[in-house]
Amino acid sequence: MILIADGGSTKCDWILLNSEGEQVLKTRTKGLNPAVFKEPVLEERLAENNELSEIKHKIEKVHFYGAGCGTPTPRELLRSILANYFTNADEVLVMEDMVAAVYAATTEPGIVCILGTGSNSCYFDGKDIHQAVDSLGYILMDEASGNYFGKRLIRDYYYKRMPPEVAEKFEEKFDLNSDTIKMNLYRKDNPNTYLAHFAEFIFTNERNGYFYKLLHEGMSDFVHSRVMCYPQVTSVPVHFIGSIAYFSQDIIRAVTQPYGITLGNFVRRPIDALIEYYRENVIKVS
Repeated sequence: MILIADGGSTKCDWILLNSEGEQVLKTRTKGLNPAVFKEPVLEERLAENNELSEIKHKIEKVHFYGAGCGTPTPRELLRSILANYFTNADEVLVMEDMVAAVYAATTEPGIVCILGTGSNSCYFDGKDIHQAVDSLGYILMDEASGNYFGKRLIRDYYYKRMPPEVAEKFEEKFDLNSDTIKMNLYRKDNPNTYLAHFAEFIFTNERNGYFYKLLHEGMSDFVHSRVMCYPQVTSVPVHFIGSIAYFSQDIIRAVTQPYGITLGNFVRRPIDALIEYYRENVIKVS
């Protein structure tokens, strides 16, 4: 049996497929980003899922795709943790989430973008992945991501740029005490995840002029910085992965239209599309 995981900083989705490609288990753990979380936290988050614990000795292969797995050190850290946990697995592969995004979006050449807790993009030539810009994370980059919009909301609230009726709802939903915010940003672990949880406010309220402007500016930043950097941008479709993109399709269309960009697939949950990819390209081959 093969265990497939698609993980970010906030959450990680797991799918177990048998040799016929049938889904045996679907579960979720907290995020397992090895570039953000220390080893004990990663181990604890993995072990606290009872469903994985019950079947861990039956797993033959583990394919993990995750945020923070794009460089050797964190990738090897997580691979070691997974190998120690799934002791009977004869294959444990850890790859960056960009690979899963490509598999979920297309098998043909295209530009693939992730808009989740963080954001990223690549060009897929039909075989290999190419990135025009290395991601430097949530402090310097991550345009149009959850943490990007979280920062924007908090700043707008404190600078009183947020409309009063929106600010009132924002106050009701979140603890906006300045000491609380600073504690979470500068003293506690995972400030990127903390910031990203504010972004849900945009998508759980009725779309108004303020939210539209916020989303439009974020998507414009992302398109200009992480899509237009590819010379193939007008010759291949551009695909988007993640809930933020899925619920902002109208704005993405508005932002990209003047540039002659052809939009491809919008995939809310890449793990679901990964199942089909494995059934068609991996299970049948093995």
